[in-house]
Amino acid sequence: MSIANSIRAQIPPIHPEGYPFIGGFALASLFLFWLWTPLGWIGVLLTVWCALFFRDPVRVTPVREGIVVSPADGRVSLISMVLPPAELGLGDKPLLRISVFMSVFNCHVNRSPVAGRIDRIAYRPGAFINAELDKASEDNERNSLVISTPDGRVGVVQIAGLVARRIVSFVREGQSLGAGERFGLIRFGSRLDVFLPEGSKALVSVGQTAVAGETVLADLRLGDGGRTWRAD
Repeated sequence: MSIANSIRAQIPPIHPEGYPFIGGFALASLFLFWLWTPLGWIGVLLTVWCALFFRDPVRVTPVREGIVVSPADGRVSLISMVLPPAELGLGDKPLLRISVFMSVFNCHVNRSPVAGRIDRIAYRPGAFINAELDKASEDNERNSLVISTPDGRVGVVQIAGLVARRIVSFVREGQSLGAGERFGLIRFGSRLDVFLPEGSKALVSVGQTAVAGETVLADLRLGDGGRTWRAD
């Protein structure tokens, strides 16, 4: 393999949704160079950041039925028993919710946590408060999917954040998804909530770093009581 090909293999592909934004940053950089060279270099750095934001790397997803993988890159910010949003239609009992917070430096392509059929997609407008706050699940703009699996229905909610101003969905109701398959993205900082069937146990801890399509959040066919963790 040539050096050029080797370097190219280390650079993750860019999702097409990002091209207009990267192009806009690049044009703004040229204008800034015309105004004052140091400003132009700041524009170049922001263009590189924008390209990294829309990166879409290949992921290796475990495929056994019952496994729930993270829908997003980021940090596990909340694990709690809460009532699911009414638009999901998942009942009026508290369910296990695992939240993954994405900073503006994370990859923002979202992947399906499970394999199954999309029963429902529900969009709800709202505010843009800090997505790390618990009340963001209720107050912020969000787009929700309900996915039916042999082990129960799983809800996944894209929540806009303080900076995010656009939730993008690539899927439709009735469509079948594989675990780890891309289903949408959120632009510029946000959060993903996963609501699991009754009796589910989390296999991650708050503060843990999650990788979309790879990190196992839960196992719906696990018979033990979950796991414990330690921090180095």
